[in-house]
Amino acid sequence: MADAVTFTPIGVVRTPFATHEGMPIQTVAAHGVQGRIELDPAYAAGLADLDGFTHLHLITYLHRTGPASLRVTPYLDTSERGIFATRSPKRPNPIGLSLVRLVRIEGAVLHVEELDLLDGTPLLDIKPYVPPFDDRAGARYGWFEQRAGSVHTVRADRRFEEPGET
Repeated sequence: MADAVTFTPIGVVRTPFATHEGMPIQTVAAHGVQGRIELDPAYAAGLADLDGFTHLHLITYLHRTGPASLRVTPYLDTSERGIFATRSPKRPNPIGLSLVRLVRIEGAVLHVEELDLLDGTPLLDIKPYVPPFDDRAGARYGWFEQRAGSVHTVRADRRFEEPGET
């Protein structure tokens, strides 16, 4: 096994969601959900040229997720699945990936929409969404193919939070 890896957040994501309950489970279902990324000012120079992109990948640390589990029942399904075949946050390393829409940049603050994260989520990295790099024609998506249509109506509940979190 590799040695332990340590990351230092580069900022924090601010959203209207204090708990998982009622939060969209994917960004595609978060139309109109506004928030902001408060980047550590030490990284502000890294935002140069980012304003030419409409969407960004946010890599985050899912800081309020309960213990990891190798088998979970995802929000969009009733069957238990292997964790790596899901988007569940209960991963061995609770790293999140969210595709958000960039509205504007003001100094070290990015105003974004289509958020599916809890308020205060630590931000590890930002990468631009580039359709020719990220879209794959003919890609299969396993058990999601039968369930993906319900992503717009299903909302998160508290099952992935640590006990006692509010």
